[in-house]
Amino acid sequence: MSLQQFWFVLVAVLFTGYFILEGFDFGVGMLMPILGKGSDVRRRVVLNTIGPVWDGNEVWLITAGGAMFAAFPEWYASLFSGFYLALLLLLVALILRICAIEWRAKINSPKWRAWCDIGIGIGSWIPALAWGWVFANLVRGVPLNEKHQVVGSVWDLLSPYALLGGATTAILFALHGAIFLALKTGGEVRDDARACVRILFVPTVVIVGGFGLWTQLAYGSGWTWAALGAAVLGLVVAGGATAAARDGWAFLGTTLTIAAATILLVGSLYPNVMPSTIDPAFDLNIDNASSSRYTLQVMSWAAILCTPVVLIYQGWTYWVFRKRLTVEQIPEPTGLPLSK
Repeated sequence: MSLQQFWFVLVAVLFTGYFILEGFDFGVGMLMPILGKGSDVRRRVVLNTIGPVWDGNEVWLITAGGAMFAAFPEWYASLFSGFYLALLLLLVALILRICAIEWRAKINSPKWRAWCDIGIGIGSWIPALAWGWVFANLVRGVPLNEKHQVVGSVWDLLSPYALLGGATTAILFALHGAIFLALKTGGEVRDDARACVRILFVPTVVIVGGFGLWTQLAYGSGWTWAALGAAVLGLVVAGGATAAARDGWAFLGTTLTIAAATILLVGSLYPNVMPSTIDPAFDLNIDNASSSRYTLQVMSWAAILCTPVVLIYQGWTYWVFRKRLTVEQIPEPTGLPLSK
């Protein structure tokens, strides 16, 4: 395996980890108004399931972006300039979500908390839709010229395939989040979360299956059929485990589906990182987009030494906060009063 291949795989692994971990965070935020049912205590139960881990999950995106910048600077530059408006909107949504989560408990006011809940919802829905749209466009190809600049307008990126990609990540993250809530809560919140899983399951199978089959038939290779099969198997496991009230197995099922779907996308993209719809000669691939060999060597040693430490620490965090939450465990609000 060449250094370029190693770093392409590592970037794919980082985005896979981000979609798995931040995927249920987004799903929790998307479902918070539904499972909250007008009760602030229930909404706090829902939000507290991700309270100790959501900011750590976002580190995967920062690391993936940093790895892309250092290993494939041409890819980073073309992606962030060509998708500037969309990625700016995504970044603003993430900032809004961060502020809403961090500040929600600072003020003891129903009106304040209601506005924060809106911010959490917006900051969850927009990234959930945007990531599928971005990766679908990468696989489909973008109007990339000989200078590796994306030309055209945003309307060129609103193809049916890309829009279906956005719908796929949104509904898959919502299902992933509902199963996570069933795993992390007890009592009536868990019952409602499992009911939400049953409602979302069939639409998720249809949308994810349709997008996966379209990707495989139009852009996939022989070995990516295995990734598509693994994604379908994950949904089957999630559905069967939910029916058997095995929340942990259901969560593993949607985790497998997200991982396999990401592998299907990046596998269909390889060896390109940004195919050109203008001329295949203008494609960006792992060779013409990469940094120097010395840069990749230094980064490889850093990744080999640091990655296990980060994984062990994050795994320990999840172990410490593994217990279920119920409405009886939520204390009274302690925020400051809202000044008139």
